[in-house]
This record gives sequence, structure tokens and C-alpha cells, in this order.
Amino acid sequence: EKKRHMGDTKHFCPVSLKENFVLHPGLYEHAAKYQEKIYYFSTSEYKDKFLKNPEEYVAHNEPIQAPPLRVCLLGTHGAGKTTCARQIAEKLGIFHIQFEEYLQELILPKTKEKVGPDYDEEAEQDYNKMPILSQELDDFSQTMTKTEIEKSKQEVELTDEEEAIKANLMDNEALPPEVLDNIVLDWWKKEPFRSMGFILDGFPRTLHEAQYLSERGLCPDVAVYIHVEESDILDRLFPPRLKKWKERQYKKMENKKKLKDLKAKIRV
Repeated sequence: EKKRHMGDTKHFCPVSLKENFVLHPGLYEHAAKYQEKIYYFSTSEYKDKFLKNPEEYVAHNEPIQAPPLRVCLLGTHGAGKTTCARQIAEKLGIFHIQFEEYLQELILPKTKEKVGPDYDEEAEQDYNKMPILSQELDDFSQTMTKTEIEKSKQEVELTDEEEAIKANLMDNEALPPEVLDNIVLDWWKKEPFRSMGFILDGFPRTLHEAQYLSERGLCPDVAVYIHVEESDILDRLFPPRLKKWKERQYKKMENKKKLKDLKAKIRV
């Protein structure tokens, strides 16, 4: 290998770099020689494209500009990805993208609140049931409550894409490729991410999402996996979750007490 005279982009595909601004490793089976230099390509189509007009993809007066740094930071929930990502992004002057937080922001205008296992919905549901006590309540109040519920349901009607994002956040359902196209492609191909680079915190999370990146030719320069002992994650996550659970239990007891007192007043 050392004796070979490689092209300006070394083992990376010059067509992917020129057209997509991505360092995509070339394959030995898709190699071509031009001006005594060997170039490797990510696909046979890109090889053919190069051979039709090689001058468009080689360096002339100055070296070809490399794309900015793109990092994928991976790790289990509670490993400290976001804390590390913020520090790295600040130090390197690149964007920090927290994937799940970004998904939340996409549907927040309609849901009005964050969704998922980490967010408390149970207390609010109990509170919403409070006005509908029993058949002893006034018919007018029940009608008004039902109208308000129906109105709120109409207000949060989600598109198919938003439904897919919500299902992903709530139940970890896989995001379809067409939904990922509307989210992920921009970080590689549109400004200001294209010029400045980024650290992508928490993506890809599954084999399906990693295959998506590979199929679209979206190659990170670095993928870092943060390994943390389970005992450390439990020490970090368990106390705040236990506190939330206690707060929910307290609210339940308070709501039951209010319901009991209100029923007693109605009987009187």
C-alpha cells in the first residue's frame, strides 16, 4: 500500500467529498487510475462519474478542503453523553445536537409538553379526571368537561410524521427512513452544520439507525461509545426517579382526599 501513489483524497471517495462533503471510505473493488494516481470510490456509480469528468474531482492549485469534524457520541441512558458532548462542542467550536431533545422540540408546539417515560403524565391525568366525579355531579359541568376534552384532542392532532416521532419517544418505535430523511440529512448537507461540524449526542441508538446512516452515505469521522458500570448509572438515575415517584404518590393521595371530601359535600 505504501508504494501506491494514491489520489488527493487518499482512501476516501473524491466524488462523495465533492458532492456531499462527506469523507466516505472508498472500496478496493471500485478503484481507478488517473494521472498515475489511484482513486477509490464508494460506489461503482461514483467511479463512472469520476471517469467521465475527472478534472472536476481532483485538486488543482490548492489541496481539496476536508469537511468539518462530525462526531457520533453513543452510550446507554445515564452514561453522561450530554455533559461530555457540551464540553467537547464548546472546546472544538462545533454544534451540539441532542437527538431525543431535538425530537421533543419538533412535536412540542402541538403536545405542549415533553412526552416519554422520563416525563410525568400520570399526575396530570389524575387531575383531569377530578371534575368528573360521579353521576351525582351536575349535567352541565359534565357537558362542559367533555367539550373541553374534545377540544383539546382536536388541538393536538398530529401529522403522520409527528405520530411516528411521538411513538419513538413513548415506546421506542423505530423511526421510518422518510422521517429520518427530514431530520438527519440537514446536519450533513445544510448550513451552518455543513461548514461548522457537530457532535451528535445519542444517535444512532439502534442497528436500524446505524444502517440508515450507512445507506445514505452519512459517515461520522469519529464514533465514541461511553461505557459506564451499571452500579454508577443506578447511583446517578435512581435517586431523582425515586423522588419523582414519591411526589406522584403524594399527589395521588391528595387527589383522593379531595375527591372524598367533595363527595361528602355532595351527599350533604
